[in-house]
Amino acid sequence: MSEEQGANIPKNYDPASFERKWYAYWEDHGFFHQEADESREPYSVVIPPPNVTGQLHMGHALDNTLQDILVRYQRMRGKNVIWVPGCDHAGIATQAKVEESLRAEGTTRFDLGREKFLERVWAWKEQYGDRIMYQLRMLGSSCDWARERFTMDGGCSRAVREAFVSLYEQGLIYQGTRITNWCPSCTTAISDIEVNHETEEGHLWHLRYAIEGTDEYVEIATTRPETMFGDTGVAVHPDDERYKHLVGKTLILPVVGRRIPLFADAYVDPAFGTGAVKVTPAHDPNDFEMGLRHNLAQIIVIDTEGKMTAGAGHYEGMDRYACRKALVKELEEIGALVSTEGHEHAVGHCSRCGTTIEPLVSKQWFVRMEELAEPAIAAVRDGRIRFVPDRFTKIYENWLENIRDWCISRQLWWGHRIPAWHCDDCGETSVSREDLTACAHCGSTKIRQDEDVLDTWFSSGLWPFETMGWPDDTKDLRHFYPTAALVTGYDIIFFWVARMVMMGLRFGGDVPFRDVFIHGLVRDSEGRKMSKSLGNGIDPVEVIEKYGADTLRFMLITGNTPGNDMRFYWERVEAARNFANKIWNASRYMLMNFEGADTSFVPAAEDYTLADRWILSRCAVTARDVTANLEKYELGEAGRTIYEFLWSEFCDWYIELTKARLYDKENVRAKNTALYVLRTVLERTLRLLHPFMPFLTEEIWQKLPHEGESIMTAHWPAGHESDLDAAAERDMTAVMEVIKTVRNLRAELSTPPGKKSELILRVTDGALREVFAAHEDYFFALASASSVTFLAADASDPENAVTGALAGAAVYLPLAGLIDVPKERARLEKEQTNLEKEIARLSGKLANAGFTSKAPAQVVAAEREKLAGYEEKITLLRTRLADLVKL
Repeated sequence: MSEEQGANIPKNYDPASFERKWYAYWEDHGFFHQEADESREPYSVVIPPPNVTGQLHMGHALDNTLQDILVRYQRMRGKNVIWVPGCDHAGIATQAKVEESLRAEGTTRFDLGREKFLERVWAWKEQYGDRIMYQLRMLGSSCDWARERFTMDGGCSRAVREAFVSLYEQGLIYQGTRITNWCPSCTTAISDIEVNHETEEGHLWHLRYAIEGTDEYVEIATTRPETMFGDTGVAVHPDDERYKHLVGKTLILPVVGRRIPLFADAYVDPAFGTGAVKVTPAHDPNDFEMGLRHNLAQIIVIDTEGKMTAGAGHYEGMDRYACRKALVKELEEIGALVSTEGHEHAVGHCSRCGTTIEPLVSKQWFVRMEELAEPAIAAVRDGRIRFVPDRFTKIYENWLENIRDWCISRQLWWGHRIPAWHCDDCGETSVSREDLTACAHCGSTKIRQDEDVLDTWFSSGLWPFETMGWPDDTKDLRHFYPTAALVTGYDIIFFWVARMVMMGLRFGGDVPFRDVFIHGLVRDSEGRKMSKSLGNGIDPVEVIEKYGADTLRFMLITGNTPGNDMRFYWERVEAARNFANKIWNASRYMLMNFEGADTSFVPAAEDYTLADRWILSRCAVTARDVTANLEKYELGEAGRTIYEFLWSEFCDWYIELTKARLYDKENVRAKNTALYVLRTVLERTLRLLHPFMPFLTEEIWQKLPHEGESIMTAHWPAGHESDLDAAAERDMTAVMEVIKTVRNLRAELSTPPGKKSELILRVTDGALREVFAAHEDYFFALASASSVTFLAADASDPENAVTGALAGAAVYLPLAGLIDVPKERARLEKEQTNLEKEIARLSGKLANAGFTSKAPAQVVAAEREKLAGYEEKITLLRTRLADLVKL
């Protein structure tokens, strides 16, 4: 039992006063850490590693809250749980950060050299790399920090090299010249996920390409005229009747004078532009594929810095956009420009620096994907991996079915350097698990390691098993792999989830996870994606500091369904804070009443009231429903279920129903029974709520009688089936319906809360009448009844009474003594006068043909609806006034 047990908690809910205290307590006591225990069922989760450059944003907050709920739940269920945290080295982003600081010093990485530059990056990582890990602690994430990993630590680096060399030995990694996404600012190839496609207003230029030996020409349309220097063909659709007679002809490229073929390819969309498209294999991914099919030359006319090459003739050295402007002018001057029109299209930008991406042919390292993709598809189709929600299965399959080889090399210095050495003597390339000093082919020492590093996604693709010790055969790997669940956003299904599945099957010997729980994005209140450019981001740390981590967590998961985006509203934050306040105030009230109570007292069956049996049953049902929803990954529904039980059934109903017994000094046994039930239900519900609101629940739980050091190591509160009581729930629900009906009638009459009134009931169901008669005290306590009278089934209705109907019963409240008749009559007469004026105004307006003929139909309809509503309301008022006259 805690030393603080029974102590009054502060009047005001102040999460800052205890959240960090409890997190330190959990961490210091090692509650997040578990060793592999073969006698227990494993449950493992690996964190989607945030960038080492990063700081907590709302997407992180949602993702890690969902993981923490699952992990805390499974830990309380007694499973052998680990949640592996860690960071990704974020090659491009981290290098960009350090290069930015170097520019501020007036130097560059090239001035430092590779070795010195990497020293600077590691120093930067040591200084800033723990920031997001600290912020995850603020959120309450119960990660096993003893297992924290970094994608460039020694173990991960060894795993990456093993995977690369193994794939190379299997013929699945090769070096080749292909087209990739290229960032001229970062000067590296980047992956698809690092490209943000944004709709922009551009232009569509229509150009004339002359047909050799004739005065005729073919008109093409392009959004990028500066790439025409690299054109090596013009394509049309095979079925396009406009061009069938020209297929096989030779065209003359304007400005350049190059002879290029006109050919047919089914890729071309006849409806776009003129139906004839210029083909630039070195600067467009689709043109590249067409070029391969038709054996076209690849001419690079834009270099790695976004400047025109010698292939652009007198435009060499110009920026690509300056070239575009000057070239369009030249095309107009020579009569090759037909027209210019506005055109909206999607343009790719580097997600790191915002620079427009340049598709560019370059020599890179690639992974052959087809052989890896097939088993990854099968793993989902045969049920070894399940997507939640299931609709994402099709997205995953479609991408894998149409997958292209993966470019894994990056022209960076920060990252896992490719373990390949090129020989200057024999020209061969050697790939090795160990650093080489001599060529494996000819023995020459004139070798140099490949300058490129691996795509960050290559190392993160190994994350589920490299974090458990692979390539070594470790106890953790044998026990905790495959992991139980992966929680991630839908935006990286292709780039990370699919690659982990492929790598896990190839190297881990099994799927990397059983369930993939997909969540949506957190958007602003207008539904826009949060971004720095829009300035609409909400800092989770600020929300935590102002409202507490529990408030942020509960707001993020309630009202949220798997796979769907959610909108951030401050009103929802306030609502979650109000819920925390409700729990706090209710707990404070109960703790004050627990002081000095006999905690050893256990009621006998006959001691329980209907309300006691009802709330114990409702608590058991709530635990059952929350458990079922957590198992289905319906975390938002689980949170809503707890909210409704705590706020309404427990606080608004049961606590109110116990007050008479708590203040009864005569019947000690009844008081102790009420205290026992209050304490039991509160403690169980705190355990149910703990995965969602860990800090608040720990703070209150520690002040209750309990066993164990922490609520997070307490047992999950399921298995109280003996408390299920359908009869008590049925009877109590009927009593509550009467009370709610009375409250509604009193509210309609604006009856002061403290004014008691007679309650008359006509009950047609004999069993229900017995229930109401046996529990009249509930009507006295919560329905402000001064007396309760039962009418015979055939008795006439009471005169001058308001009535309400419910299943099996009718409720009557006599008006006499319930309201101040003169005051109520004056109020109703005033309201009647106002309504008569509005009815006259609207009737006149609707009788005016000028209004009804000229106003929009929906406006006229709305006015008619309003008039009908006023007429219905005045009829009720007149009836009420007539009733008052009789009093």
